[in-house]
Amino acid sequence: MKPRVLTIPVVILLCSSLGHAQAIDDHAKDRAYIRQAESDWAESSVKRDVTLLERILAEDFVGVSHDGKRYSKADEINESPTKPSEYLSNHLIDVEIRFFGDAAVAQGSEEWKKKDGTTGRYVWTDTWIRRGGKWQIVAAEDLVPPADSSPPH
Repeated sequence: MKPRVLTIPVVILLCSSLGHAQAIDDHAKDRAYIRQAESDWAESSVKRDVTLLERILAEDFVGVSHDGKRYSKADEINESPTKPSEYLSNHLIDVEIRFFGDAAVAQGSEEWKKKDGTTGRYVWTDTWIRRGGKWQIVAAEDLVPPADSSPPH
């Protein structure tokens, strides 16, 4: 009788560990997707990739630009093909992603170089929501850090 008593707790422990491992794996995939999407969005300021914006921005998306102006998904998509890019490059430096159920907050920074030779950095916070199994950004806020601040390590 004693072997069965020990077997039940071991089986429960294994099942709970497998469930925990599955949750970690789910976040690893979600984290990789969000990280890549954030990198692609930074790059899209050069490439003007509207299909990317259609995929990652939710219909009810609202952003706040570095100069304090609000914009919607439609604003972002409509501006991309009509306004030539002023950027030569824009690359993701870092991003930290935290999950809260079907929500994630991504905070990061990117470095850019414009065609006029100026360079700079943006820091930002994006709020992601998983709806119908698909991750999309519902809110974004960008800002330009002070010139004397250094990028994170």
